[in-house]
Amino acid sequence: MAIERISNICLGDMLLIFEQETDFNRIGFYMIPAEMESKNKSGEKFYRINSLAQLKLAGDIYPNCYANGQTMRNCETANLFEYDSQTTEKEGTVTYIRTVMKDKRGYELVNVITYYEGEDSFEMKNIFINKSKEGVTLEMLSSFEMGNMTPFEPGMAPDTLLVHRLRSKWSHEGRLVTETVEDLQLEPSWSNWTVGVERFGQRGSMPVMKYFPFAAIEDTKNHVLWGVQLAHEASWQMEIYRQDDGLHLSGGLADREFGHWMKTIGSGESFETPKAILSVCCGDIDLLCHRLVSAGEKYVNGGPEDEQSLPIIFNEYCTTWGCPSHENISGIVEAIKDKGFDYFVIDCGWFKEDGVPWDISMGDYNVSQTLFPDGLGKTVELIKSAGMRPGIWFEIDNVGRAAKAYENTDHLLKRDGHVLTTYNRRFWNMKDAWVKEYLHDKVIGTLRQYGFGYMKMDYNDTIGIGCDGSDSLGEGLRQNMEASVEFVRQVKEEIPDIVLENCASGGHKLEPLMMSICSMASFSDAHETEEIPIIAANLHRAILPRQSQIWAVIRQSDSLKRIGYSIANTFLGRMCLSGDVTELSDEQWDVIDRGIAFYREIAPIIKKGITKRIGPKITSDRHPRGYQVVRRTGDNGETLVVIHCFHGELPEEIRVDLSGCGTKIISTYSHDQKAEIEVREGGLYYRPTENMCAAAVHLA
Repeated sequence: MAIERISNICLGDMLLIFEQETDFNRIGFYMIPAEMESKNKSGEKFYRINSLAQLKLAGDIYPNCYANGQTMRNCETANLFEYDSQTTEKEGTVTYIRTVMKDKRGYELVNVITYYEGEDSFEMKNIFINKSKEGVTLEMLSSFEMGNMTPFEPGMAPDTLLVHRLRSKWSHEGRLVTETVEDLQLEPSWSNWTVGVERFGQRGSMPVMKYFPFAAIEDTKNHVLWGVQLAHEASWQMEIYRQDDGLHLSGGLADREFGHWMKTIGSGESFETPKAILSVCCGDIDLLCHRLVSAGEKYVNGGPEDEQSLPIIFNEYCTTWGCPSHENISGIVEAIKDKGFDYFVIDCGWFKEDGVPWDISMGDYNVSQTLFPDGLGKTVELIKSAGMRPGIWFEIDNVGRAAKAYENTDHLLKRDGHVLTTYNRRFWNMKDAWVKEYLHDKVIGTLRQYGFGYMKMDYNDTIGIGCDGSDSLGEGLRQNMEASVEFVRQVKEEIPDIVLENCASGGHKLEPLMMSICSMASFSDAHETEEIPIIAANLHRAILPRQSQIWAVIRQSDSLKRIGYSIANTFLGRMCLSGDVTELSDEQWDVIDRGIAFYREIAPIIKKGITKRIGPKITSDRHPRGYQVVRRTGDNGETLVVIHCFHGELPEEIRVDLSGCGTKIISTYSHDQKAEIEVREGGLYYRPTENMCAAAVHLA
């Protein structure tokens, strides 16, 4: 079959190629680094055009090739949409590419690509418009589709393609898993007929559960990578698909089969998908991920002015363990008031009474008269008088079983007519007008009343497959989470300078949508564990380091080496301290104070730079062996190197390549100030002397 190009469009250093088969009027899409155009071997491959928008309408024919039940891709609906037109427009520094596809039955699809000048990625979404006279039900609608990977090798390119994903579970976020397409059984069959598909994602209201909404394909022979992130707060899916020589990647909302999602679109109505962020480059997985996460820069650069210097946080959670009071906060403030902290966060438990645990009593949000006899005002003023911005914790969407609100069933989510209940929590119906007013009073009202400038938003359970109230359980979930995001936006509108921390049992909401409206996020619930630097380094591939709030919990019993290890963890993102700060010795404080000073020095590199992880694969997070190096290079060549040594045998020297980096040591950080570090022969050399220790170096 003959394939002809419709258009070639350059966005930065990326070349977007739109094409169709001459026998069909179906438009497809792939992209390559612009510098690789001369090496494109698409003419030496057998591949079919897959529609730029993958969708399924109820009643249409399901896919063949033994695909039914595995995927809805390439069903009758997708194949009936024909290419109509394409326009490219530039408005200021933003370029829009709109590609229109039409179905003769009266349906229209608009694929929208948005590119912000100077960025290394672009956004893609699809809009379905029902111009027929009858309503129609969607069972699937993708946000993106890209195909023809890899165009740089003829045929099926055996032993060439890798699939990268970021797995995630509680306190183990962001583990990079790399598999071959052969191990995933994504080689085409001898007939090029049967379909191979790997469909994955997550169901529920914690979008970073099991997997991050991310995938990348790597051509190892030509060192080209394609990647995508989804910006979505509810159930999502991605599909790696192959029928012939061309590998495809698509995704968006979890479909009917995977996420219980259906959506009826009435005559004259339309539906818009969540956006996807796409990129392609020559390089390695760290560079590709940098290009994707850097799309978030435009949002955080427009955030609160105070945030631009990456202020340091103290959170009392690991000091009081969910039992803050005016009395214990007074002691903490006295201990840290001259130490350089910028924010002081009152975490969970400020509302609990009569010894009821905080994690089953959230929802009423009345200030505890036992813990704060005079209300929160006196405590807030104490924090402000010490030169810190006061913050407070809320779990906005969820209600604990010991709260009175737990029985307010008319305003809680239901499934199959029953209140949706897990062992400790129920969930507000965030679309409900009464709930919106209630939360406005309890959340926004509290922030305003006491003058809080920081809010930590937690979320400690998941709705699961969905809820009643719409066309399907999955659509009920999507609408509820859309309303939840809108409430957060309302907080920002009514309190414009508020600093928002995105937390969901640590890191279960680390996706681009929430990250675009928050200043930072809890990187994990790993508070005191040895694997903190491993998780923190993982997350450089998923979110901006300047938004990754990393815990350093200091205990009175900690050795100086352990304190140095914990403090060095925070150089991989935003510094957040907690622990036994009222009981530390001068010697222990010296290690902390030096760490705070070093963090201030290297904050500009954390804020803006490119990360490279160096070192052996860490096979066990909980029992790490070997070492890890994170090298982050700023735009001006200034470089931060953070080295963590774990258990087991260590090399005599650890070498860090400094090509393109600073080579003059400005300062170093370690617990004993005696770390053996030097620059020679184009590299930084560190001589480890102990297990479970850390060192950091600033070079220019």
